Amino acid sequence: MTPPDWQNWKPGVLATLMFIVDEAAGRVLLIRKKRGLGAGKINGPGGKIDPGETSEHCAVRETQEELGVTALDPVKHGELWFQFVDGLALHVDVYRATRWEGEPTETPEAIPLWTSLKELPFEEMWADDRFWLGEVLIDQKNFTGRFLFDDDTMLTHEMEWH
Repeated sequence: MTPPDWQNWKPGVLATLMFIVDEAAGRVLLIRKKRGLGAGKINGPGGKIDPGETSEHCAVRETQEELGVTALDPVKHGELWFQFVDGLALHVDVYRATRWEGEPTETPEAIPLWTSLKELPFEEMWADDRFWLGEVLIDQKNFTGRFLFDDDTMLTHEMEWH
């Protein structure tokens, strides 16, 4: 399948991801997702933006719901554009925070995983993560990534660094 016409692409779903980084310990708070899109995979907490909700508020709310942790002063570092061959078109804003309140707790949605920044578990994550996650978490780079997926198989990718 050929990549979408990204210039005219319109997402059907707006969502967020949050990555809380403990810089002093060299680790990031990830989750093992228990249900929904990507169940079983390791990722950052996140989810769909509710009507009338800002992207940043969604990222903080989803992190609270999935881990019982409140991210403080999150910074948006990128956008992920996903087109799935089944028709799902998903736009995800990616946030990074270095301050938080609360202790990560398992919920019905997620298992918390503090993970070394030097040992990100890409083999258990979405295939696109290896193209941007380290640069965002460690180098604090800003980006736009565009990806075509067939189920959980990545078919094409494009990266822009700003």
